[in-house]
Amino acid sequence: MENSILELKPAAVWRYFYDLTQIPRPTGHMDAVTEYILAFGETQGLETGQDETGNVLVCKPAAPGFEERKTVILQSHLDMVPQKNAAVTHDFLTDPIDAYVDGEWVRARETTLGADNGIGVALTLAALADRSLKHGPLEALFTVDEEVGMTGAFGLKPHWLRGRTLLNCDSEEEGSLFAGCAGGTDLNITFQYRKGAPLIEGDVPVKVTLSGLLGGHSGVDIHLGRANANKLIFRFLKEAVRDYGARLAAVKGGSARNAIPREAAAVITLPNDNVEALWEFVADCRELWRAEYAGIETAGISFVAEITQPPVALIPEELQDDLINAVEGCQNGAISLLHDFPGTVETSSNLAVIESSKGQIDIRILARSSSESRKEALCSSLESVFSLAGARVEYGNTYGGWQPDVHSPILKTMQEVYLRLYGKEPAVKVIHAGLECGIIQEACPDMEMISFGPDLVYPHSPNEAVKIDSVGKVWDFLVAALESIR
Repeated sequence: MENSILELKPAAVWRYFYDLTQIPRPTGHMDAVTEYILAFGETQGLETGQDETGNVLVCKPAAPGFEERKTVILQSHLDMVPQKNAAVTHDFLTDPIDAYVDGEWVRARETTLGADNGIGVALTLAALADRSLKHGPLEALFTVDEEVGMTGAFGLKPHWLRGRTLLNCDSEEEGSLFAGCAGGTDLNITFQYRKGAPLIEGDVPVKVTLSGLLGGHSGVDIHLGRANANKLIFRFLKEAVRDYGARLAAVKGGSARNAIPREAAAVITLPNDNVEALWEFVADCRELWRAEYAGIETAGISFVAEITQPPVALIPEELQDDLINAVEGCQNGAISLLHDFPGTVETSSNLAVIESSKGQIDIRILARSSSESRKEALCSSLESVFSLAGARVEYGNTYGGWQPDVHSPILKTMQEVYLRLYGKEPAVKVIHAGLECGIIQEACPDMEMISFGPDLVYPHSPNEAVKIDSVGKVWDFLVAALESIR
């Protein structure tokens, strides 16, 4: 029989996390979870407010004897990435997350867990509720809509915060302190056409479906070399068109800009004489990709074909060829590494979403870099590839990186606390993901910040899991840090 997450320790942290799993909170749908936080603050008798963007701020007075300490901001975001396996019926706008204990980990059934950043929120709520903790004045900042556009952080008014020391609870590696992060830019790419091409008489409609990939966070996991479903299926399409007379009618892959796409599907037509050969080609691709990604895509790559209903029309042949060539030529994955932080990705591209509809094909790419100049160069390269193919390229959701300060007082304090608690130095790193710290730093240049969190794997995918004992360690670390910050 499975244990409930409500039986885990520290009890308060897991109780608040359980509450969050019961509240639908995908990006863009924040009302229910902000109402929960507002009600929590009022129930606790704490000063509580909400800004025009939707961010919530809960303030807790200093413990007796700690009134002269610095005001510390605990910051986390309320939204989660809604990802599920295709075969699962789950409505992220109404259904709770089904979290369960799996040995040393907490997971969710077939969906994202929301530990990113629900655990950070739960740690903060537990700190606000615990009257036994020793600390200076606390400000708990809960931001909205971080996962798409970082809307809450961008809408933050600097004067709303009194503190100038911020602890961000949104990183995913216990034992590491993160002192910097990458910036990012969305590329929104559109191919348009007036009308589709007619079906070819005698051609057979076939649907090919790629699934079983691990996916993951397009920043945190981009260095792991996981397969991108969009890149693989277009690799197949190019050869199917060239060697089997295939024509593309529809394609759909990926669902979120910041998630490595796990699934993709396409509808093609081809001459009846080539169908049997195509079946063999699909099987060959499946075995080839399994061999290429052996030891990486451990869940098992599935690639299947089936006869399907005839499409209404085909994508015009010239556009089809331009699309396939552009996607094939699009840079994807880790591109450069940071010199000062060996093994850390500096620049990357995630070919996140491709979806055709009547008269239009939409593509979304997220470009990340710790270097603003390299990010601009990458965006220019991607724009060139798709512009040459006849697409319209627009930029959106651009945010800057968080520049590391290895001499900051808060970093020194946190290092000392970790060493005292666990007898070893924490690693100091830069994360290749977009933390809100970069945006907050732009608004409050005098803010000193550090980010930390428990062990969390496969965020932004249905394989997301958080390590149970690491949550306890982070809680103890947070408690000790709050007592030590002067």
